[in-house]
Amino acid sequence: MNNTNKDNKTNMPKFKFSSYWIYGAIFIAIIAFQFLNSGDLASKSISKNKFDEILNDNDIQKITVVNKDVAQIYLTKEALEKEKHKKYTTSAFYRPGSPVYEYNFGDQQNFENQVYKAKEENKLIVDLRNEEQTSIFDAIIGFLPFIILILIWVFFMRRMSGAGGGSGAGGQIFSIGKSKAKLFDKNTDVKTTFENVAGLEGAKEEVQEIVDFLKSPEKYTALGGKIPKGALLVGPPGTGKTLLAKAVAGEAGVPFFSLSGSDFVEMFVGVGASRVRDLFKQAQQKSPSIIFIDEIDAIGRARGKNSMTGGNDERENTLNQLLTEMDGFGTDTNVIVLAATNRADVLDKALMRAGRFDRQIYVDLPDINERQEIFEVHIKPLKLAEDVNVEFLAQQTPGFSGADIANMCNEAALIAARKSKKAIQHQDFLDAVDRIVGGLEKKNKVITPKEKKVIAYHEAGHATVSWMLEHAAPLVKVTIVPRGQSLGAAWYLPAERMIVQTEQMLDEMCATLGGRAAEKIIFDKISTGALSDLEKVTKQARAMVTVYGLNSEVGNITYYDSSGNDAFVKPYSEETGKKIDKEISKMIEFQYQRAIELLKKNKEKLTVLAELLLEKEVIFKDDLQKIFGKRPFEELDVEVKTDETKEEPKDTVSEE
Repeated sequence: MNNTNKDNKTNMPKFKFSSYWIYGAIFIAIIAFQFLNSGDLASKSISKNKFDEILNDNDIQKITVVNKDVAQIYLTKEALEKEKHKKYTTSAFYRPGSPVYEYNFGDQQNFENQVYKAKEENKLIVDLRNEEQTSIFDAIIGFLPFIILILIWVFFMRRMSGAGGGSGAGGQIFSIGKSKAKLFDKNTDVKTTFENVAGLEGAKEEVQEIVDFLKSPEKYTALGGKIPKGALLVGPPGTGKTLLAKAVAGEAGVPFFSLSGSDFVEMFVGVGASRVRDLFKQAQQKSPSIIFIDEIDAIGRARGKNSMTGGNDERENTLNQLLTEMDGFGTDTNVIVLAATNRADVLDKALMRAGRFDRQIYVDLPDINERQEIFEVHIKPLKLAEDVNVEFLAQQTPGFSGADIANMCNEAALIAARKSKKAIQHQDFLDAVDRIVGGLEKKNKVITPKEKKVIAYHEAGHATVSWMLEHAAPLVKVTIVPRGQSLGAAWYLPAERMIVQTEQMLDEMCATLGGRAAEKIIFDKISTGALSDLEKVTKQARAMVTVYGLNSEVGNITYYDSSGNDAFVKPYSEETGKKIDKEISKMIEFQYQRAIELLKKNKEKLTVLAELLLEKEVIFKDDLQKIFGKRPFEELDVEVKTDETKEEPKDTVSEE
């Protein structure tokens, strides 16, 4: 029984005091005061005949005319003892000294004349006086519209300033200019360290130096060095910029203020600049300290480009205040600003100069070794089977960021659980790659036998041409199982190259066009399935001609502008444009004819491969070796990419 009582007490809602209760109590007290002090409750309204009777009997001691409208009638002591009045004076609402009757007389002048006349004729002792009384309810009703407007204003101000936040119920309006940064210090348990950040060795080295400076500044200042003002982490999404900042918070041992660039944005003028001032004021009070601003492009965009009206831009005011706080008069405190963005090209030049962000740390997509390290971190909590090959998984995931690898490991665990496995096998990871890159497998997609045959020969054409070319990437597997928008896909294992030569790009273009070439040779028709292939080779050819200067006719010229200022300007003449289009078309058609010639020489093997693909739906590198023999070129099995047979935009494939 005692335990039950304890549980009931534990489950009972806790008593919470609210300031609104005070307002309610005051309102009830006012109502009660008015209720108890009002004599109107005990007064009986009487008619003219009744009034004349009381007046002629000389029972009236005093008449008070209230607001020139109603007469309150007070009786004499003798009259109060009379039986006809006792039923009113003995009421629970009656208080001694209050009026017993009320008489609505109509015209005041006639009423007064009647009283004075009766007083003279009957020698009455009645006293007549006038009073002006104001009811508190009348006053409240008069001010009610203003009270409602004030309450509505207070309600919206509380909502816009984040009611329920840390400043209390009454101080929300006045805390809107305060910084929203989250503080991590020695009292905060931050478990992320540099050990949790796989890869990113160069970035970790740069950031580690900042951490060391904050821990032991005398090591650097003894040689005359100065603390850097800021470091900007730049890189594609998912590469670990925010994770690196979390590791700094765990390693530094100094106060760490973390917030997003959008936290400075507010609808009120001057709030952003006020929050910047408050943020740096807090950081200076706790210096040495670190400020981390994620997605700084929200406030750091170049000034003057987006102001269409010429008016005052709140975002620019916020940026101006940030520039002043980072490097202006009186900014000699040990406060370092870390920031992260994947849009460094849009940031203001004043923000990027030395003295503000002294270092720009590029956080790139991980290479094969870094991907292997990232896999090692993310598979630790997973229950793996013995056949899992982490090195091969790193090879299978080119272009994957750290976030993509984490998603892949989680997807593999979900796939294994869906199949009721007790451990995650290597094939589950490969299925996760297919799921992430190619999309969800569509088993119920309606494909006719004729369309399926076209798709099989298309993918077999890719595989055959890539197998026969020296610089084309070696193939891993071919599938005609529909996934996402693709009807089939060929998976390759290209080498990671820092530079790409002309022959390598041309061989890749030829292998990409092998699918359409196979359709032309076998069916003497072409389909819309080569949409993604054509898009890919057109981009490659245009890049070779206009970006990399790899075309002899156009020459060693590039029309690429890394600053992005040529978005609305064509950097070449109409004549040069025609030459560029001609060279792009010539390059693509030459590689297409090259693919046709290769497939004509190996038509029998192409047919065998396509029939095997129709039978199995998925074939691997070993199947190609049985058909074509060992690949005559040295294989650099480093990474994987896909070459997909895309659907027609209307989600159909034209029949041959």
